[in-house]
Amino acid sequence: MINQAHKDMPRILLADLKQETSTFNPAPTPYDMFRIVRGTEIFNQFIDTRTELAGAIDVLRDSGDYACVPTMAADSVSGGAVPTDDLDRLLGELLATIRCESEIDGCLIVLHGAMAGESENDPEGYLLEKIREYVGDIPIVATIDLHAILTDRMLKNADIIVPYHTYPHVDQYETGMRAAHNLIALLSGNIQPELARIKIPMLVRGDELLTATGKFGEAIQMCQLIEESPGGLVAGVNIGNAFTDVPDLRTNVIVYRDADRATAETEAAEIADFMWSNRESFKAKLMSLPDSIERATNVAGMTVFSDAADATASGASGDSNEIIKGILEHGFLGKVLVSVVDAPVVQRAVEVGVDGEFAMPIGGQLDPQRFTPVELPFEVVSLHDGQFQYENGMLGKAGTTAVLKSGSITLLVTSVAVYVVGQMVYTEHGLQPRDFDVVVVKSPNGFRPYYEDIAADIVAVDVAGSTSANLQSLPYKHCGRPMFPLDEDVEFSL
Repeated sequence: MINQAHKDMPRILLADLKQETSTFNPAPTPYDMFRIVRGTEIFNQFIDTRTELAGAIDVLRDSGDYACVPTMAADSVSGGAVPTDDLDRLLGELLATIRCESEIDGCLIVLHGAMAGESENDPEGYLLEKIREYVGDIPIVATIDLHAILTDRMLKNADIIVPYHTYPHVDQYETGMRAAHNLIALLSGNIQPELARIKIPMLVRGDELLTATGKFGEAIQMCQLIEESPGGLVAGVNIGNAFTDVPDLRTNVIVYRDADRATAETEAAEIADFMWSNRESFKAKLMSLPDSIERATNVAGMTVFSDAADATASGASGDSNEIIKGILEHGFLGKVLVSVVDAPVVQRAVEVGVDGEFAMPIGGQLDPQRFTPVELPFEVVSLHDGQFQYENGMLGKAGTTAVLKSGSITLLVTSVAVYVVGQMVYTEHGLQPRDFDVVVVKSPNGFRPYYEDIAADIVAVDVAGSTSANLQSLPYKHCGRPMFPLDEDVEFSL
């Protein structure tokens, strides 16, 4: 138990653990895939970024009344489940850094919320539980992605959980600010949070999830009105990550109000009813690969192909070659830009060097049950160390990376998976999406803020993958059933 002796300035412990898992991706996410930042280096790495930690730190520092105590931040690109030994090491190190700190007055914990280990379905709940055991009865506030899978253990061990309000996610910084303001209110004794939570047996995908335009955005607006109202603290809809097949996978509505559970319950019920009433609209509208290619052929300007089925931002392996095969099979003559994770191809490119040529199979190295390698001739355009900057200011690490050409197809081939969402994953490697007729992104919708202004068309392509929006194509084993849209005649009542 931390000593709660009087201190001149309250000390706020900061920690971060973020990874989004697709349990349908057979390639695990080991310890060395996590970017780990320790102690005060967190300030150097996160300040002036668009992250939750940056938002929280700015609020706490600007108040002038709180001391930030950074412990450890561990973030990984999305991927398969974390092996047991790697997860034990990761959580053990994070908890050890927390236990090194004493005289802590509050905790602000940044989480994704849809992480899964090979033998632990709820790493975030476990982490919050252990933090609670250590710090005792002091305020704990956590932030989560709106794709988080809310568990009873998470809610029990945090005083307030603050979810994102945007999809695509552009409010991480603001979410950190909201969390810090609620933590300050808890520390001052000005609020008494009461939680209402409703579980909805529903998995959702599709364009109606776009918060700027879709039906989901209307639900989020209801949440924001609650937060803006007298006594409203936090409200959100967590739609879960449909590819994290664990028992608690579902949609959740949460509302925190100051000392008013009855109103919180009424408001949560209204939001849940809205979501359920609009469930049919929360299905992805996909286009077959042949039809997608034909559509791109007839478009004047750049077409973005959303390969959501191989979305490294959602936990997929990133080694799909399905679109490459379709481009070749259908004889598309335009210039195509696509990314693939394939370390052996990168290694061969390094061996032959820039301007060298070689032929070898590409794709299907990580998820061979879904993807069969296809042999292509390549010219090596450039080689890179794979370190680049994302749009939010954070560092991407793709491992050794090769830019290759094969006919009209230009490939960004990375050694490990990275987010292929914004333009900078391409531009930082000397590639300008504007120069291509088709640009493939590995993202269901997160790419839109970066491409909508320059794309003539956007197509959601229906191909195989461990994060396919065609949910019925995925082998669910653990999530609760019946579940919409996996099952017929799913019942839900308030």
